[in-house]
Amino acid sequence: MWGTIKTVAICGFTSIVWLASVHAQDEIADVDEIVVYGRAIDMIGEAKSGSQGIVGYADFENRPLLRVGELLEVIPGMVATQHSGTGKANQYFLRGFNLDHGTDFAGFIDGMPINFRTHGHGQGYLDLNFMIPELTERIEFRKGPYFSDVGDFSAAGTAMFKTYDALPASIAEATIGENGFRRGLIAHSVETGNGTLLIAGETAFYDSPFDLDEDLRKFNGFAKFSRKEGAADWSVSLSAYDSEWKSTDQVPLRAIRGGVISRLGFIDPDLGGNTTRIAVNGQSKIDNLNLSAYALYYDFNLFSNFTYFVNDPVNGDEFEQQDERVTMGGASQYNRDLLLAGKPIAFRIGGDVRYDRIFSVGLFNTRDRQRLSTVRDDTVDELSLGAFSEVEIDLTNRLRATVGLRGDFYSYDVDANLTQNSGDGSEGIITPAASLAWRASDNIEFYANYGQGFHSNDVRGAAISVDPVTLASVDPVDVLVRAEGAELGARYERDSFNASLVGFWLTLDSELVFVGDAGTTEPNDGTQRFGVEFNTFWQPTEWIAFDASAAFTDAEFKNAPANMNRIPQAVENVFGAGVSLKPFENFTTTVRLRRFGEAPLIEDGSVSSEPTTVVNLGAYYSFKSVRFGLDVLNVFDSEDADITYFYESRLAGEPSAVEDIHLHPVEPRQIRGSIRIRF
Repeated sequence: MWGTIKTVAICGFTSIVWLASVHAQDEIADVDEIVVYGRAIDMIGEAKSGSQGIVGYADFENRPLLRVGELLEVIPGMVATQHSGTGKANQYFLRGFNLDHGTDFAGFIDGMPINFRTHGHGQGYLDLNFMIPELTERIEFRKGPYFSDVGDFSAAGTAMFKTYDALPASIAEATIGENGFRRGLIAHSVETGNGTLLIAGETAFYDSPFDLDEDLRKFNGFAKFSRKEGAADWSVSLSAYDSEWKSTDQVPLRAIRGGVISRLGFIDPDLGGNTTRIAVNGQSKIDNLNLSAYALYYDFNLFSNFTYFVNDPVNGDEFEQQDERVTMGGASQYNRDLLLAGKPIAFRIGGDVRYDRIFSVGLFNTRDRQRLSTVRDDTVDELSLGAFSEVEIDLTNRLRATVGLRGDFYSYDVDANLTQNSGDGSEGIITPAASLAWRASDNIEFYANYGQGFHSNDVRGAAISVDPVTLASVDPVDVLVRAEGAELGARYERDSFNASLVGFWLTLDSELVFVGDAGTTEPNDGTQRFGVEFNTFWQPTEWIAFDASAAFTDAEFKNAPANMNRIPQAVENVFGAGVSLKPFENFTTTVRLRRFGEAPLIEDGSVSSEPTTVVNLGAYYSFKSVRFGLDVLNVFDSEDADITYFYESRLAGEPSAVEDIHLHPVEPRQIRGSIRIRF
């Protein structure tokens, strides 16, 4: 039945593409295109740090992507991996952080926060699978806690996605590839009702190269109406996303070496999940005042099994995580340019509010996706209020200073299935920030930054009294964990070349988190990170553009003994590079390399992951209104690991648990072809 539905969907989309082609082939003639890369935008005189930047659609329009989450890899030093199937949020790495699925990295789309607090799988869960890359006009990114307008989860960095109001051209696209990959997209914008209406729909299906078919099915819809009336701009959008998938999670190395499974094999065939996300988002700008409001419904279920038979030798250790909620909120910001003692001042003040009504956030023991027992099943109310002010003053015609102050207040109420773990409370935090930017010449600018930030913890961990499994007493955690950081940087821009170099320091008071896999809290010491990052972009002619980035980080626990102070999965070095060539008018090719180095897997550093290197290739040919694309992912068929862990597991038939490396391999080389029609 499902196969029939998929076939109908693909055939239907093919018909749409054909009709659009007939309509468009005489409508769109050959035109000379001037590609403007966001990376080439001048930041000197505008940026507050050497590590912030802008990436435009041209930077990733012709960029081979295996997953939507890899959009974040346009941020220098950022790595997005996966270990639990295409439908799950990626695992992110930046500045020596294993960001898990989003903790300490904040994401926004059209002003609406993407991270989830007190999430069923992980705090700060940042799932980008609902996004349609072709609708992304630009990505603005920042690193470090130096910006007062962003609070929760932003200690390591922030990405702000902006969708198009009107597309450069409406498109219909179909993509097919190995391992059962099929994707259809249609996106159309039109002037109507004194405004612009953008509508898009996407479907995707994927079996994956793993021995266990992923059976991904994904449906995505997006509509946005925008209008400009005098000094006012406003827009309202509706997005709807639904996906289901099976997953091959990380597997023990001993099972591969012993021939129990292949490198692409699996242990538990029942893993995977489903996600539904429906959101309404509105924005307006009236003179110097920006306003936004949003409402979101979210439903999530995930089945995992990391240890197999350690805890339950009979039924196994499979478990389900659930999250169903409604999230509502909004933000405002007022900007005013003034003169103080004859010096220009930019004054900004703003605030935000967010309320999460979580109907069910739970953890259940399962077998064959059937619930056996409940570990936790809670209802949570979580409210946050934030306010900030920021002043930027030109001290001289070449020296700018910015000072900001932010305050945040959180309140929560947890109604747990175990009465002892119910409770309510509140907590607040004040975080300052300051920066200097000195324009030494027309082409060189230096930066000095200092700031404090924070991430929130799962409030179930703040209300907890007893371990839900053993019923032993446990200590609650703080709701808010402070981060502190500083950065020195330099930026050089001249003609079509730019480069930046920064050195940074970042500490966290404690990386205390609620562990969703266990249903309890796990205390860690405070941490500190020192690092250096380099980034460059060069477009010597209209037909070639080159970019490269490198990052090196030393990450340690602050108060641990010297032989036990390594932070597991803190990647020490990351290198990325790409070249885009347009040797003649209608043909573009892109080659990209991503390498992330080894990382300790346990605190004493005696076990480490191996470096991972992947090269992707894309080639695109345009003829009038039609573009043909060919993507080769993992060109050299790397057999490196996408992600690696070290912990105890027990396979069926093993007498006891075994400490072992567990890995999820990089997907083998695969080819995808696409046809895009503009109309």
